[in-house]
Formats: sequence, structure tokens, C-alpha cells
Amino acid sequence: MSEFDAITEASLVAKGGRKWSTFPGSIGAFIAEMDFGVAPAVRQALREIDERDLFGYAPYDLTADLKSATANFYADRFGWRIPVDHIQPASDVIAAFLGVLTHLTPADTPIVLPTPAYMPFFDVAKTTGRELIEVPMLRTETGWTLDLDAIAAALVPGATLVLCNPHNPIGKVYTEAELLGLAEVVEAAGARVFSDEIHAPVVYDPARHIPYATLTEATAAHTATATAASKAFNLPGLKCAQLILTDAEDRAVWKEKGQFVSGAASNPGIIATTAAYTHGGDWLAEVTAYLKGNRDHLTDLVTELLPNATYIPPEGTYLAWLDLRGYGLEGHLAQRFNERAKVAITEGRLCGEVGAGHIRFNFALPRPLLTEAIERIARTL
Repeated sequence: MSEFDAITEASLVAKGGRKWSTFPGSIGAFIAEMDFGVAPAVRQALREIDERDLFGYAPYDLTADLKSATANFYADRFGWRIPVDHIQPASDVIAAFLGVLTHLTPADTPIVLPTPAYMPFFDVAKTTGRELIEVPMLRTETGWTLDLDAIAAALVPGATLVLCNPHNPIGKVYTEAELLGLAEVVEAAGARVFSDEIHAPVVYDPARHIPYATLTEATAAHTATATAASKAFNLPGLKCAQLILTDAEDRAVWKEKGQFVSGAASNPGIIATTAAYTHGGDWLAEVTAYLKGNRDHLTDLVTELLPNATYIPPEGTYLAWLDLRGYGLEGHLAQRFNERAKVAITEGRLCGEVGAGHIRFNFALPRPLLTEAIERIARTL
């Protein structure tokens, strides 16, 4: 039995976080954070804020340590040796995306988004006034693929394709062949890629994360990559992401125009991320093993208790995409399950037009609460 199994709903509610306070009385399975605390190294490192009186602007040595820790983590974990001057801090991945769109892409070009997709990408399009072109992914009984023909038709010179890898909300981890196929389409169109790789450290064997920018010289030139420790190490409230610019021209523009994005990472976030990347490996391994157990347990629960649901177990992330159209439900599913089952999940339609009849379920719960959540949903059906 894992120590995570012993975490109670009452203790999670008492913490007062958004995941457990937004919908009182409901099991929190919507917003993408875990219920397992943080690595001991992170908790210890945050004491440095008070000890060093680091309540002012981030000193340069703090940012330098973050860049080195990021480079070392990615070299060790993915074989990607990133020069530290290619790495820039940001407050979060979406802020980095806004900066990339504003400073590195033509203002009149569209965003091309494979769907279902992470909800804030739609908000970015509204905020920037960009045209958003949804390209539904192709789904078989065993997996998902990108619709390369539809992507090719949507792309124009200067357009930005959003690649989410591992893919939120479906949990797909793209293979090298799939990424190379996508790269050909992007390069032929004269487009570029914003690669959101925030979930990269949470991948389950035998899947393997491949950073898109590492594939070829062409992908390095047309890609801006964003990542953070916030999902894998449970630090979203500390506001620190990393933007990796692998094109020299992009770096030159960013040096001139990107300071407001790069200067927005917080001192606690910088310190916590540095500690997580440097000393959090054992904790991450323990949590990933527990999440894999949760994923497999969820698969069994869905098979047994939700026989009319369609579900492809994710290869990465701690998010499950459940197709409940087999139950003939209508209306707002998130509201239905929150009111009737007391389980707070994400409405599938927020992830694109293809999300109608689906829900996104966060299984980074203590396993007894995971079981209870699915049992509650099953009873309402």
C-alpha cells in the first residue's frame, strides 16, 4: 500500500486549494494538479526564500541555476543537450505561448490546433484575435493519429501549429515517425510549431517522449518549445516555466522584445523548479509509478462500471479522456456529474467541438478516491 492511498478527502479539502474548494462536496478531478504534495527537495529549497530574504527581483544567479538545471534534466531524461542560452524563463506555458505569438509570428496568421485540445489554447486565440482552426484528430479503437492532410490544408506561411506532446487531454505520446511526418507538412507550408511539452516527464513505459525540436535542423528552426516542472512535480501555483528557443533569429528577437515574459517567473518558482529538476528524480519515479497504477486501475474500473464508455488509456499525463456518447447523454456533462455524482470533471466541449459527449478526468487522486469517483459516476448512469 502506498502512502498516497492514505491521503483523505478531508485533508485535501482542509488545504483549501482550488481543486478541492471550487466545488464543495465534490471529488476534485478537473484541474490538472496532483494530490500528492511535492518532492522533499522542493520543500527544503523553498526555505531559502526566507533564509536569503529573496522577496525582491530575482538575482541573476537564480536564473542561471534554473537554466542549468533545465538543461541537465533534459539531457539526462531525453538526451536533449540544450545550450543554456537557448532557455528563457516565463511565468507559465500559456504566457510563453502568448509571447511567441506576439513577438515571433506575423499578427495576421492563424493558430492551427489539433483537437481535442487543452482548454486555454482556445482562450489564447480570443485574447490575441487570431483565427483558430480546429483540426480534429483521427481516432481508431486503439489510438489517435494526427490528420496530416487536414493540417496541411489549414496551414499557411507563418501559421502556428500547436503541438501538445504528451497530448492533453488524450494522453497520446507521439512517436518519432509521427513527428517526422508532421514536420514535413509544417516545413512544406512554411509554418512553425509551438510545442507544449509540459507533461513530458510523466510518460509510461513503453512510450518514450521525443522533444519535437530535436528531430532535425528544420524542426529546430521552426519550433519554440515550452515546458515546466509544474505538472510532473506539482508546482503550478509557483509560476515558473521554461521557453526553449532553438532558432538563432528567434533568440535575437526575444532578446530585444521578450523581457516582460522572461522576467515574470517568480523567485519561489525558480528555486522550486531548480530543486525539482536537480534533486526530485526519486520522488518523480515514485509518483509516476503510482500514476501508472492509477491509470491501470481506472482502465479496469471503466471496463467494469462504465461498459458503454469508450476510453483509450493514456501513454502519458494523468488525464483520461472518456467518451460517454454511448449513454445518450445531453447537455452539460460537467454540471450533471458535479450535481448528481459529486465529482468535478472537465467538460469535454471545452476542448473543442469534437469534445461533445466527452469528459476529461484527472486520475492523480489517492486510489480510494479514484475508485469512489468512478463508482459515483457509474451510479448516475
